[in-house]
Amino acid sequence: MKVLITGAAGLLGGEVSARMLAQGHEVTGLVHRNHEIRANDGSPVVIPTIAGDVSLPQFGWSDGDFAKVAAQHDLLIHCAATVRFDLEEADYRAVNVGGTQHALDLAEAGGMDFLHVSTAYVCGTRDGPIREADPLPVQGFANGYEASKASGERRVRASAGRWAIARPSIVVGASSDGTIRQFDTTYAAFKLIAEGRVRHMPAKRGATLDFVPIDHVAAGIVAIAERMADAAGGTFHLVSAQPLPVESFTGAIGAYPQFHEPELVEPDKFEPAHLPALERRLFKRVAGLYASYFQRDPHFSDEGFRTLTGMACPVTGQAYIRRLIDHCIKVGFLPGA
Repeated sequence: MKVLITGAAGLLGGEVSARMLAQGHEVTGLVHRNHEIRANDGSPVVIPTIAGDVSLPQFGWSDGDFAKVAAQHDLLIHCAATVRFDLEEADYRAVNVGGTQHALDLAEAGGMDFLHVSTAYVCGTRDGPIREADPLPVQGFANGYEASKASGERRVRASAGRWAIARPSIVVGASSDGTIRQFDTTYAAFKLIAEGRVRHMPAKRGATLDFVPIDHVAAGIVAIAERMADAAGGTFHLVSAQPLPVESFTGAIGAYPQFHEPELVEPDKFEPAHLPALERRLFKRVAGLYASYFQRDPHFSDEGFRTLTGMACPVTGQAYIRRLIDHCIKVGFLPGA
């Protein structure tokens, strides 16, 4: 296939680009400011790139350039998105909603198949079984990111072309050794907790986290892309399907002598105003943005994905969390003993 990947310079887009190229496909990366595309292990991915801004109609291109790119590709994999939790609604609307529509416009202009990368957390704050075919909620989201990804999905579902949706959960390091090319989003809160700068987290009893290795997510996106005829109209969870109790996660952190295991406080008893001044500021600016994930217990089913591809996520759990932590120490993101 001739494949265009938006967000190709991003963490997930780079790894998907590398894997699509390794499978023998002709890959072009759509980038914004950064033209350097790298796989998760840091190795360069040598592919043609096109500069464009997904928040602009036609990505900011002329009519002629838009038509040319549309005609040159068979499949568009839409990885471009903002994954920050602290933006204004207008920013989410421009990138995650408008960007999705602009990518759909390009795909429809060229008759391309469209594979949209969303998030499993478009389920919102629901607990219990979350099936791939469950109706998409219109409210009950924990943050603007989740709401915007749900709005993006609605644009995809309303489109006239052939589409499929991939929904990763919380993407972290590689299953084998915890390798991750860049530390952002979840890792920022993780660092504050491990280093003891945030010592209290509101956590609901029985809450779980669904950490999924980046290699499973990227391999899953490639597998769906190569089965678009069968995947068309489907939604597929790229998840661990092995929910990790929050207490197991924080306990794994506390097992390292140089780290601090946070105190988990029932949400109705947690009062940020009572925290020490520095911790209160860090909680508000970073850790608190992720607090809702310590208060949920979704159990994502990936039955449709397994049926389509025959793939299952590698085993996660305590041993996997230790590999993630060990990698953070190895590369200096977290301090050694």
